[in-house]
Amino acid sequence: MAAMLEIKNLSKRFGPVMAVDDVSFDVDRGEVLGFLGPNGAGKSTTMKMVTGFLSPNNGSMRVCGHDVLQDALAAKRCIGYLPEGAPAYPDMTPHAYLNFIADIRGLTGSRRSERLDYVIARIGLDGVMQQSIETLSKGYKRRVGLAQALLHDPDVLILDEPTDGLDPNQKHEVRGLISDMAAEKAIVISTHILEEVEAVCTRAIIIANGRIVADGTPQELEARSAYHNSVTLRLAAGAANDVRPALEAMAGIDRVETAGDGAYIVVPSGAEPIVDQVGRTAREAGWPIAELHVRPGRLDDVFREITTDKEERA
Repeated sequence: MAAMLEIKNLSKRFGPVMAVDDVSFDVDRGEVLGFLGPNGAGKSTTMKMVTGFLSPNNGSMRVCGHDVLQDALAAKRCIGYLPEGAPAYPDMTPHAYLNFIADIRGLTGSRRSERLDYVIARIGLDGVMQQSIETLSKGYKRRVGLAQALLHDPDVLILDEPTDGLDPNQKHEVRGLISDMAAEKAIVISTHILEEVEAVCTRAIIIANGRIVADGTPQELEARSAYHNSVTLRLAAGAANDVRPALEAMAGIDRVETAGDGAYIVVPSGAEPIVDQVGRTAREAGWPIAELHVRPGRLDDVFREITTDKEERA
């Protein structure tokens, strides 16, 4: 069975700048894909092509089996799109704007009422429905944009920075909404906020200079971190001064870093766990252990390593 979103060899050039360079990926129902990259990497340009707002120089895009270039209306019926900045008509109220979107989407009768009631309640717009959009806070404008993307209950959601401008409580609510919908939809979240990926995404793609440089689950990408399986050892006050040389002398150790306050980060040279070895060395030496734990790889470390390397080569 074909994926709900199929992107093949997508490229877009703006004059001498290759903004998106031969990008290919699929997204299935039940997947929440984090589309990551630094500013200017090509994230928003890719999303605009997928949703039909920009035409590619090369490549193809299919949404629920519909070719975005050859059968644009059918493809767009299947998409809910929250663009960067969540543009809307500033002189409209959310009430007027969402009813306008309902008209465009062809929602009528009880289905229209059900969907309007659902998005207004679920996204928390009840208190601002009669206020002009231009007077709303950035967070509420973002909520209105998210509401219009969800109104017709699309199979594919393309969300460009969905929590931009939201406070921590609002971010938590939106992430909960995304998680609740995930099983029935294919969702792409374009973001540079790594916390977003760790919170809701089942898979992540990193793009730099218009090209995909990594693709995997958040856990698989975290495992690529130079600190994956490293160990933090914190000793109580009064520990011996020869701790670091003893740690460095252990087999399978790449390096030992000091982290302050009596703490050391022991980085393995390979993929094998070293926490038992570090703990045994500490106990045999009689060091007063205050803390000992494995450090998982961090997505921000991997992101920085990958994107910085690609930017420097470009």
